[in-house]
Amino acid sequence: MWKTINDLLVQIDNLVWGVPLMVLIMAGGILLTLRLGLLQIRKLPLALKWMVKNEEGGEGEISSFSALCTALSATIGTGNIVGVATAVGAGGPGALFWMIVAAFFGMATKFSEGLLAVKYRIVGEDGHSLGGPFYYIEQGMGKKWKWLAKLFAFFGVCVGLFGIGTFSQVNGIASAVHGFFDPNDKHCIQIFSLGQYSWSVVIASLILAFCVAAVLIGGIKRIANVSQVIVPFMAIIYFLFAAILIITNITQVPAAIKIIVKAAFTPKAVTGGAVGSMFMAMQKGVARGIFSNEAGLGSAPIAAAAAQTKEPVRQGLVSMTGTFIDTIVICTLTGLSIVLTGAWQVDGLEGVAVTTYAFQKGLPFPAEISSFILMLCLVFFAFTTILGWDYYSERCLEYLSGGNMKHVKIYRWIYILAVFIGPYMTVSAVWTIADIFNGLMAVPNMIALFALNGVIVKETKDFFERHERGDFE
Repeated sequence: MWKTINDLLVQIDNLVWGVPLMVLIMAGGILLTLRLGLLQIRKLPLALKWMVKNEEGGEGEISSFSALCTALSATIGTGNIVGVATAVGAGGPGALFWMIVAAFFGMATKFSEGLLAVKYRIVGEDGHSLGGPFYYIEQGMGKKWKWLAKLFAFFGVCVGLFGIGTFSQVNGIASAVHGFFDPNDKHCIQIFSLGQYSWSVVIASLILAFCVAAVLIGGIKRIANVSQVIVPFMAIIYFLFAAILIITNITQVPAAIKIIVKAAFTPKAVTGGAVGSMFMAMQKGVARGIFSNEAGLGSAPIAAAAAQTKEPVRQGLVSMTGTFIDTIVICTLTGLSIVLTGAWQVDGLEGVAVTTYAFQKGLPFPAEISSFILMLCLVFFAFTTILGWDYYSERCLEYLSGGNMKHVKIYRWIYILAVFIGPYMTVSAVWTIADIFNGLMAVPNMIALFALNGVIVKETKDFFERHERGDFE
């Protein structure tokens, strides 16, 4: 019976994350790229400048940089380390090429989401902000589409409730800690009827639950304060070590790039037929790219709506840098490391083990140090993802419940409990259900982006006309 249900869920998951959804998201990104005149290239320097230069005097709860870090906290996670390895393993090195292509068009999508989030948000007298796809659907498309807004919010709550921000991330942290400190299960304890677990897992779950509770109880401002410290720090650490790996193997980089490009169009010529076709490479790369940077899913604009800004376009540009950092920088570094060290060709390795092998082989440090650095990055990336997804799902619940904060506070404690029990949850159906709801979030959001693309173009044109006149810096 359970096997049948699990098989059914996997089929639904494959259907949701199949070709139609990817075509919908990619088509939206291509349309917006064309209508905005390759804005992600023309305005990237300005976006990177404004990313670290906060606007003064705008409404909202947190700075633009804090809003970006909150969004990045949810996107920079295990997907950047494990997801890239999975994509390259299943689709060959060419998957990395298509991941970058998806991210390029995704930058236009993320810009549009951030713009609409600020334009249609609600800001209370106390400065409390609420916005995202549910409000730009309801207010931008009209009240008759409120059912679509509620559908998005429902999917958003389900994603948090079923564990994409809890069980899967907590399990990733526990596995990383366990694999480094007690891989042979020498120090175990019997936990009621759950079975034997390593002390490393138990201690990690207790510390994690305490840290998550300490941050979440403080609300968006505390989540933002923690995120704007951890996210840049860990991203820089990971960037530096991946860059060291590539620089110390610089002579192999041209060959690795050639393999990636060649495998994107003729996979069999590189993999010897081990990986099916160009379609397989494209599907895995695009799917993992979308899953990693969340462009089109509608999650990041919920954080963007809290930014202290008067200009929707400015926040859209700041939001756009998130996809650039997440995929075009971090995922590319991971993928290049995996390809040039040959980690993707080692039999018996999958997931994080592939990236670990690449770091151990490619870095000029002892294997223990390389493993420790990767474990540290995994732990902190996953930790910030837990924080980011709690914020997203809380805001979705706030919209669904008509602003009833009592429901939100109860949900927050359920979320913390889920973090505590996460390491002991091994039901694969939980992650599959979360994956399904995560994909379903994209459908209402992309409908709104198609419907409001005229608004996006008009706002952008007006903003840059004012900017060129010197109405503001």
